[in-house]
This record gives sequence, structure tokens and C-alpha cells, in this order.
Amino acid sequence: MEQKDDRVAIIQAEWRRERPDLDIAPQGVIGRLHRLAAHLTDEIVAVYAEHGLREGEFDVLATLRRAGAPFERHAGELAESTMVTTGGMTKRLDRLEKAGLVVRRRSDTDARGRVVRLTPRGVGVIDDAVTAHLANERRLLDLVPAHDHDALEKTLRSWLEHFEAPR
Repeated sequence: MEQKDDRVAIIQAEWRRERPDLDIAPQGVIGRLHRLAAHLTDEIVAVYAEHGLREGEFDVLATLRRAGAPFERHAGELAESTMVTTGGMTKRLDRLEKAGLVVRRRSDTDARGRVVRLTPRGVGVIDDAVTAHLANERRLLDLVPAHDHDALEKTLRSWLEHFEAPR
């Protein structure tokens, strides 16, 4: 089956013409991954929006939900696990608290620290959102032939290990 040139192939052809001295082969993978990531992000955040959530808010609620009952974590843990500054986390928590999805209280072990907990409404919202999110991820992955799924995951895991230490 003949593949049509995509935007990356066109860009590579232009570079080959203009700078034949350069190795543009990596652009075939990196450029496509970059473009794919942007498309996947658009598809994923659309599902979050259907549940009234932004990407960062989904991350906070999902992190709390994965903690298990009573669905709470220290605010610092949330900032670390979602890779945002404490200031950015405060803004997210302000919005989520205003929406009635989380509550904050003083830590029992650190007078300056705060513990964030999902409200019952927050549990319902994230349970609905994560169900839709995982169905959406299944839909997106199924755009790739099933026999390629394991190899793709293995390759991406191996590559990612060069940037993130395995836990």
C-alpha cells in the first residue's frame, strides 16, 4: 500500500533539496511524534472539557482518586506528581475548591502544610471523566493496528527511560 506524503515528508524533501549535507532522517520520527502529540492532546483535552475540566484539573482529580480512600494527598505531593509549581497548584486547587470538587485542610503532621481531599461530588466527576478518558484513549490507540500496540509501547517505554528514571 503506497503512503502519501504527509507534512513531515514534504518538509524533509525541502530540507534534502536545500541542505543535502544534513541528516534529516530523525525528523521523520521526531517530527511525526511532535505533530501526533499535538493532535492527541487536542483529542484528550476535548474529553476533559466535556466534564467541565481543564487538563491540569483532571490531573489533580485523577491523582487524588488514584490515592484510594479517603482520596487525599498533601498539596506538595500533588504539585510534585503533576509537575507544576506550588503557585500553579494553588490556582488549580482554588478553581477545584470553588467548583466543590475538593476541600483543603491543615495537615495533621505539618502546621504549614495542606491536605487536599476529593469531595463526594469530586469523586463522581473524576470517575465519569476517567471512564470517558480511557474510552477515548482506546479509540485513539485503535487507530494503530492491534498487532503493533505491544511493540509501540515497548519502544516508547525504552525511549522514555532515557529522560525519566523508572520507578
